[in-house]
Amino acid sequence: MGKSNFGREWAQIYGIYGMDQWQTLVFLLCHAVLFSVLSVLFLLYFDVIFHFFQTFLSSPGAARFAAGFSGAFTAISAVCLFFSAANFFYSAGPLHYDMAQRMVGSVNDWSTVKLALDIGCGRGILLNAVARQLKKTGSSGRVVGLDRSKRTTLSTLRTAKIEGVGEYVTCREGDARSLPFVDNYFDAVVSAVFVHTVGKEYGHKTVEAAAERMRALGEMVRVLKPGGVGVVWDLLHVPEYVRRLQELKMEDIRVSERVTAFMVGSHIVSFRKPSQHVMGPGEVRLDWRF
Repeated sequence: MGKSNFGREWAQIYGIYGMDQWQTLVFLLCHAVLFSVLSVLFLLYFDVIFHFFQTFLSSPGAARFAAGFSGAFTAISAVCLFFSAANFFYSAGPLHYDMAQRMVGSVNDWSTVKLALDIGCGRGILLNAVARQLKKTGSSGRVVGLDRSKRTTLSTLRTAKIEGVGEYVTCREGDARSLPFVDNYFDAVVSAVFVHTVGKEYGHKTVEAAAERMRALGEMVRVLKPGGVGVVWDLLHVPEYVRRLQELKMEDIRVSERVTAFMVGSHIVSFRKPSQHVMGPGEVRLDWRF
């Protein structure tokens, strides 16, 4: 089935973490098969379709073009849908796992991390990556996974036990827009493909949804200790995050190269909360080494 870039078998990743939003994958595959069947029918019954178009197109050339164009469009649609399904399948498991390792690598010294937070921990891929890093460095720290669903947090705790890091992980239910933690509490705060979902009840492109996403980002900064590191991997709205982090005077803001995930562009953004309050906009660095 293949291996991730960090050497883990795809089957093992899916075996532990399962498939998130599998309904979307089924939807894409069903439509891909449907369009494939239609394209084969266009090929087998081209003459019939040609004569059908001829009934309302006076020119035989125009009818032949219309039939050929329809068949080609159907075939290309099938290919695109299969590609989208493959990208979705890859993004939900191996890519998510690889990006989690890269996010962990953006924190220089995990041995100094006593408390970390994963906002929108979901199945626990990033959460457990952080826990494994804490275990690897011999840290006595812990990582807290926050999710909107209590059912999800219970499932995530089970995956942590399977990964052998159960003692490093705790989960709780909560809202990213109002984190149930005091100011300056965590040494590191991370989040993977979650912030873009905040405020989705208002629609992704509305002003209200953007305000909710910025509120969640502000909460991430609030609970981060001075000198602490935040790392966000997300889709679509990364420029908004960078502007907001600049407004909040964060330091060492870095943006990774574009990675296609779930059929759209994504980036990793990392930043450091200044030890002291600073004036002026933060500097943004494009770091291609992520």
